[in-house]
Amino acid sequence: MPTGAELFVETLQSLGIGEIFTLVGDHLNEVLAVAQREGMRIVDMRHESGVTHAADAWARIHRRPAVSLVTGGPGHTNSLTGIATANLACSPLIAVSGSRSANLAERGAFQDIDQVSMTRGMVKWAAEAPSAAQVPFYLGRAYSEANSGRRGAVHLTVPLNVFLEKTETPARVPQPPQAETGRPDVRGLVELVRQAKRPIVIAGSGIWWADAAVELRTWIAQTSLPLYTVTMAKGCVPDEHPLCLGYADPAMNYAVRTAFKEADLVVVLGKRLDYRLALAGPRLFSAEARFAQVDIHATELGLNRNLAVAIQADVKQTLLALIDESSRHNWAPLPWLDRLRELKQDHTQRLALAAEDAGSPMHPAAFHARLRECLPADVLYAWDGGDFTHWGRATIPAREPGGWLRLGPLGTIGSALPNAIALKLAHPERPVVMITGDGSLGFYLAEMDTAVRYKLPFVIIVGNDAGWGLERELQAATVAGSPNIACELAPTRYDLIMKGFGGDGETIEHLNEVAPAIERAFASPVPYCLNVRIRGMRSPFTEWQIAGKK
Repeated sequence: MPTGAELFVETLQSLGIGEIFTLVGDHLNEVLAVAQREGMRIVDMRHESGVTHAADAWARIHRRPAVSLVTGGPGHTNSLTGIATANLACSPLIAVSGSRSANLAERGAFQDIDQVSMTRGMVKWAAEAPSAAQVPFYLGRAYSEANSGRRGAVHLTVPLNVFLEKTETPARVPQPPQAETGRPDVRGLVELVRQAKRPIVIAGSGIWWADAAVELRTWIAQTSLPLYTVTMAKGCVPDEHPLCLGYADPAMNYAVRTAFKEADLVVVLGKRLDYRLALAGPRLFSAEARFAQVDIHATELGLNRNLAVAIQADVKQTLLALIDESSRHNWAPLPWLDRLRELKQDHTQRLALAAEDAGSPMHPAAFHARLRECLPADVLYAWDGGDFTHWGRATIPAREPGGWLRLGPLGTIGSALPNAIALKLAHPERPVVMITGDGSLGFYLAEMDTAVRYKLPFVIIVGNDAGWGLERELQAATVAGSPNIACELAPTRYDLIMKGFGGDGETIEHLNEVAPAIERAFASPVPYCLNVRIRGMRSPFTEWQIAGKK
């Protein structure tokens, strides 16, 4: 008779999941032993939130559910930030937590908390497996919920006794949902585009999840429509493509602050009209601009902006229909496109002017300009938050699908380190760089140990201005008296910390040191930390935040 632990592993394998991200604990010993015996890949990390972040990144990279497995009690509560991050990023994370035995609930048992209730409000679905026999059903249900419609995180608590007990009558595994294949009617959208004089297209993460990069490139080439990308759509059409005008984020791209205001039609593909777009208010789009939106989740359509056309459908199928319908018409580049390219050039020149600052400590824009020149062409990025990072996001181009991992709508600073671990595990032969600030790096610093133990030679670049630079700038600009409250950190040698874990690294203080240091970092057989001494300088992101507060 199989145990609950054996059924858990067997079900994961039947669903095509071969990896478990975990941090060991008493509730998990049996199931981890079975997983190892059955040949599953076990990635053990140093903090439960790091576990869930890495599993979330794995799910994003592979476009399929991934599993985190943590112990109950504080292991579960530690994992919640990563679970919430995954859900807001629409990532199909299956977050599993062990717990005390079910028959000890509400009796003052060790680590007895209501894990399902505290998680339910931040996920698509949450439950507790009641018995070993029901493990296949509950795990299969978790998979289906995470991977259907708009993807998202789910939670399953499995009590210790459920992993240990045996059963003769295991439940069946629900069949995963099949992807929708029907193409929507797009004639109204094509006619709307044909009527527009100043149209733009904004592409979001739905392009990545639907594997629609080729279709998006085909449609914009066919119609000569200007494109802006954001979130996981970054790189689906390279930033250097003649029709790609860069970030669809006013905090990252000076150009869109004018371009979006002048647009008379905004076509939004696989992107929520959220804080980044609709909630930015009239300072971003004209009240007269018409909007069209394609989203797989019906409740998103028209949520924050009235729509001229609303299409609930898979964005890949929609693009295939758009390509077919658009082929019936003749298209020529609009004069509007020249205007947008001029705005993009102005944006590029403004950033280049900042990069000419050769002072010491280094200006972040100057560092990133030098970095861009010497990074490997096929490098994959894990970006964190903070002003130093935002200078890089604004100036370094995204070149390929899936190579631009960000924090997600929760803005979970620090998660770039576990994200980078997952990115390098997924692409061991590719160069991977993580770009972060010194504040953000501190959250999961011990995951340097994970990178070393798993022999993952990626490069960590930390901009060190000995403080929470973004908040320091915000306080100076928006709080009376220009205070500096709780914003200072020690000028820590993060390269020495990496060496202490068994990696390598060095400190960079001058621009002429950047290129040789980058060459050494990517040649290193172990994880390498470049501790970059910089000046705290207000990034385009922070300028946008300040403008919104005035």
